[in-house]
Amino acid sequence: MQVGFIYSPNLIQELDKNVKIRDRSQLVFSLINSYNLFHNENLKLINPMKSDDKNLKLFHSQEYIDYLKSCQDEDHENEEDFGIGFDCPFLENLYDYATTIAGSSLTAALLINQGLFNYVINWFGGWHHAKRDKASGFCYINDIVLCIMKLRQKFNRILYIDLDQHHGDGVQEAFEYTNKVLTLSIHKYMSGFFPGTGSLEDIGKGLGKFYSVNVPLKAGIDDRMFSQIFTTVYNRTIEVYQPEVMVVQCGADSLIGDPIDSLNPFNLTLEGYSNCVRQILSTKIPTIFLGGGGYNFANSAKLWCKLTSVIVGQELNNDIPEHEYFLKYAPDYELNIGSGKNKNENTMEYIDKVVSTINNNLSNIKIY
Repeated sequence: MQVGFIYSPNLIQELDKNVKIRDRSQLVFSLINSYNLFHNENLKLINPMKSDDKNLKLFHSQEYIDYLKSCQDEDHENEEDFGIGFDCPFLENLYDYATTIAGSSLTAALLINQGLFNYVINWFGGWHHAKRDKASGFCYINDIVLCIMKLRQKFNRILYIDLDQHHGDGVQEAFEYTNKVLTLSIHKYMSGFFPGTGSLEDIGKGLGKFYSVNVPLKAGIDDRMFSQIFTTVYNRTIEVYQPEVMVVQCGADSLIGDPIDSLNPFNLTLEGYSNCVRQILSTKIPTIFLGGGGYNFANSAKLWCKLTSVIVGQELNNDIPEHEYFLKYAPDYELNIGSGKNKNENTMEYIDKVVSTINNNLSNIKIY
């Protein structure tokens, strides 16, 4: 079955407004194109729609939507009520930005709802920190929640998986009271590390108790340990929850070399993420794959290019093809990245405790 791939030049133009990731999208899609993945017989490019207010209101408040429309100049900086300030600076035509990004993931959801694809890729999406009425953590709109809300119009059990280095707080907060969406976030959890949520004890509330699954990790985790943890928790989650559809956020900032936390990095490479995606594909459940964080732009491009190849089943040469941004991959010009040598602070005793606690919590989930 073909894989849907959300793409348009307008999406690149809109994301380039975000100063935290300016020019990243250009690198990502130029690298994917250099490997001829856009011409793979299993991949079909999809031009996304823009969102309207009705769809934005699936999650965001009318007050916040009205604010996005009115936010037309930098005088709106430091409006703490809506989160526009230091980590979410003013963007020109912010409403257009929000409706474009939201529309890309809503389009992905519609394609799945209509049964047109079993897998849809949207590397433009994945903005998991935005709240109902507030921007947060470089995220102005929570396209993930909107995507899941659209999927809820057809599916009763949705599994959300977050592989970003940061806890998917905005998504968990949106669904922590429901058993219709299970959120599984694997992230760094250390004192002072943003957003400071996602502890092992953070398991959901009310009807949603046990439907928020958090895997808090310490610095230095490597591909082998990360893959083992993911496989164990993922398989158990699939077994007890039996999701009908999945949304996976593949934020690239867990890769070694990402500047977001250079003092306490993970040691992950492309293979750590690829192992997770292969595991997800093996269950053959309809899935939307989204982007997210990633502030070493060359490595982010490598990751999403690699994951695209895994999803469509095309092997890639390790030597990066010459193309417009070829020099960005100096000095080795290779797709794969070396593993980090930072100390792994995750002891087996700690990991066993985390996995055991999660398994015990998941045993409380009952499917009716």
